[in-house]
Amino acid sequence: MKTMSGDAARCHVVGGGKLPPGLGGEQAICAAVAEAVAAEAPHKAASVEVRVLSSSSLAATIRTADGRILPEQRMATMDRMLTKGAIQRFARAIAAELAKAGGR
Repeated sequence: MKTMSGDAARCHVVGGGKLPPGLGGEQAICAAVAEAVAAEAPHKAASVEVRVLSSSSLAATIRTADGRILPEQRMATMDRMLTKGAIQRFARAIAAELAKAGGR
């Protein structure tokens, strides 16, 4: 799944079949990332690969427009499967890391 909106982050999800039902699938993850980046890091272009490690764990690699790879972001819920709220928090963490990166 890829999405792109102007300077927004391009998003690719690997392992989307492991997502719990009812979350909206890969598209929902990419939409949350795009929304968070637009809010917290406007005009910053990036490529984000989100890996679904399990129904309760995600990891993401962020590559900036100038080719830098930012620190990997990880998120896990210990007592239940991923929720929409967890996806949104993860997307905000990705956007925050991108905002800290500086540059375009």
